[in-house]
Amino acid sequence: MLPDLAELLADAHVVALPMRVRFRGITTREAVVLRGPEGWTEFSPFVEYDDAEAAAWLRGAIDFGWTAHAPAAASVPVNATVPAIDPGAVEDLLARYPGCTTAKVKVAEPGTTIADDVARVAEVRRVMGPTAAVRVDANGLWSVEQATAALEQLAPFDLQYAEQPCRTVPELAQLRARIAGLGVPIAADESVRKASDPLAVARAGAADVLVVKAQPLGGITAARSVIAAAGLPCVVSSALDTSVGLGMGAFLAAAAMSPGYAAGLGTAVMFEGDVTADPLLPTDGRIGVRRVDVSPELLARFGAPPERDAWWRARLARVHAALRAAA
Repeated sequence: MLPDLAELLADAHVVALPMRVRFRGITTREAVVLRGPEGWTEFSPFVEYDDAEAAAWLRGAIDFGWTAHAPAAASVPVNATVPAIDPGAVEDLLARYPGCTTAKVKVAEPGTTIADDVARVAEVRRVMGPTAAVRVDANGLWSVEQATAALEQLAPFDLQYAEQPCRTVPELAQLRARIAGLGVPIAADESVRKASDPLAVARAGAADVLVVKAQPLGGITAARSVIAAAGLPCVVSSALDTSVGLGMGAFLAAAAMSPGYAAGLGTAVMFEGDVTADPLLPTDGRIGVRRVDVSPELLARFGAPPERDAWWRARLARVHAALRAAA
């Protein structure tokens, strides 16, 4: 079902949430939260994505807001997320993730070196101890040669997996074969959520783990179909969502994520503010599986400037028109 545009806009709010540290090159996360018959939902494709790619995100928002989804568990385990920060800031950052025993560490940040990445991962391992699960995420920014060299230096820290070390599926397959002796599994993220065929990476034998995100895959219903067809362990992660979008991810993680992995849904910690007075922050290493109610006061406090509000509403209208035409 595709609601009318007027129904989508009837209770839609554009917010701009300040972030504690720079992440994915941004310091403010913009999003649209809107209310459907089943509760609040979120439309927040990154600003650089074109309308065709944003269409899946709108399908995801509609799926969550206009479809009843029963929670399959009360809570799900989540990982700490460590941006490309100096090692000296790692311990304070990890303290914001109480009870988390898994950490995802950003690597390959433009302007940094492999030595910087090694120092950051080493500090995470030191602070969290030998039994913690440590992941690294390169966002596809390494070549096969760079990834091989980097993972040879990072492998001694006992990585749970390396997420999207290279950009393309053929590169991932080549890297996976090349580092087979290192014991570092390869996880695919962008090769799933940004691909026209999200299962291509699994069919190519290019990854050991799939990272799935509810909004970019078209919502909980569509993402569960991808997970079921992939035949690989899956980790549900966020796309820097507000707590409304994190709720969407939590429902998906509770229903379909592989045991033994923590979800990447603890990212509300990264924001200075949120759209709700009861954000989905980690407690004892977990977040609740629930729909989030927004706060009118916080919507007003973090409301986007008028020109950005107009930009997002125009974008929503264009993407809705594209979905209407496709339907």
